[in-house]
Amino acid sequence: MNEDNNQADTCCAFCGIAEVDDIKLKECTDCDLVRYCSDACQQEHSPQHEAMCIERVAELRDEILFKQPESSNLGDCPICCLPLPLDKQKSNIMMCCSKVICDGCDHANRMREIRGKLKFKCPFCRQPLQANDKADEMTMKRIEANDPAAMNQKGAQQYNKGDYSSAFGYLTRATGLGNVEAHYGLAGMYLDGQGVEKDEKKEIHHFEEAAIGGHPTARCNLGVHEWNNDNEERAVKHWIIAAKHGSDESIKLLMAAYRSGRISKEDLAATLRAHQAAVDATKSPQREAAEEYRRKWSSVEPK
Repeated sequence: MNEDNNQADTCCAFCGIAEVDDIKLKECTDCDLVRYCSDACQQEHSPQHEAMCIERVAELRDEILFKQPESSNLGDCPICCLPLPLDKQKSNIMMCCSKVICDGCDHANRMREIRGKLKFKCPFCRQPLQANDKADEMTMKRIEANDPAAMNQKGAQQYNKGDYSSAFGYLTRATGLGNVEAHYGLAGMYLDGQGVEKDEKKEIHHFEEAAIGGHPTARCNLGVHEWNNDNEERAVKHWIIAAKHGSDESIKLLMAAYRSGRISKEDLAATLRAHQAAVDATKSPQREAAEEYRRKWSSVEPK
């Protein structure tokens, strides 16, 4: 750390008073560049500091935005502890407990119950499975328990019914409790102007929050937005991060970027390897058995 930074850490940026036993300095409320001994000093220094502060805030935001999340927003199946596939057709959300279970564990549990002539139960919480007409009742119980996944699920249901006002309310509540998928849903509403006025700033904010939480599709959309605004380097960064979570769409976009010379052969090759590793991590014998069972029965024609 250089001398200027040392001084910024130990002295008020406006009046220059040093931090001693009875004087405590606090950082600027937005950035980490300067410290002040009082609110009055911060207010007086604001015109001089504003431009530098705005630039630093953007840098700090980018540090968070372009950090590779440890996993996708879907996380791991709570039973087999393997990463959930990005294809949501290969997993199920249980209405009783809001847990997302991979097809492999769901299929293995169902086959065990059929062979043992047992009652069908949730693979995770072991509650008896209810008829479809009870699903909404269970979802509302989870919402009453402040379950953000249930709020997001209900928001999506209301959206599909065309009740955008109700959908917006549930999704907003879910984002307040940290649900990444709900951020993605709100971004879509602001993009299309459904239930709310179109607002690009809010759209991008929610896409960014979803991307920070590990949502590959939100990350891809941000990349497309940056590309269309001639920010090719930022776009490629987004697509590389999404690809490392197993996003096929991001690979297509990166291949197009490679053909236009926006990503090197070495970086593309490394990303392709990381993408394949992410896809392979979602595979298991149980999931393959479930896929085979689905293919078998989908090919059977009704008599």
